[in-house]
Amino acid sequence: QVQLVESGGGLVQDGGSLRLPCAASGRTFTMRAMGWFRQAPGKEREFVASINGSGGSTNYADSVKGRFTISRDNAKNTMYLQMNSLKPEDTAVYYCAASIRYLASTKPVGYDYWGQGTQVTVSS
Repeated sequence: QVQLVESGGGLVQDGGSLRLPCAASGRTFTMRAMGWFRQAPGKEREFVASINGSGGSTNYADSVKGRFTISRDNAKNTMYLQMNSLKPEDTAVYYCAASIRYLASTKPVGYDYWGQGTQVTVSS
């Protein structure tokens, strides 16, 4: 099993920035692709960003492209989501996820392990 723990969430003003780390532990050698999803109240969980096993390929939802950056440090078993120019519509619980597959998916079903989530609230 792999355990994922997100941190770094909080309350920020419109236009502000946050950095979300996701620390992995356990059988991390089984991890390949990783991703970030978010879920706002009353809405389905949606794809935010993903990164492949080597970190050489990334993908972003159109709504965050140019504002968010996903990265990973495999030596530290940690993935990051740098969020800049935050908007109130970015308010959600943010989840990190890991897959045993090398190529990243934009669908929740493509991931095998999930963190508990961290709340991000952007005030207007």
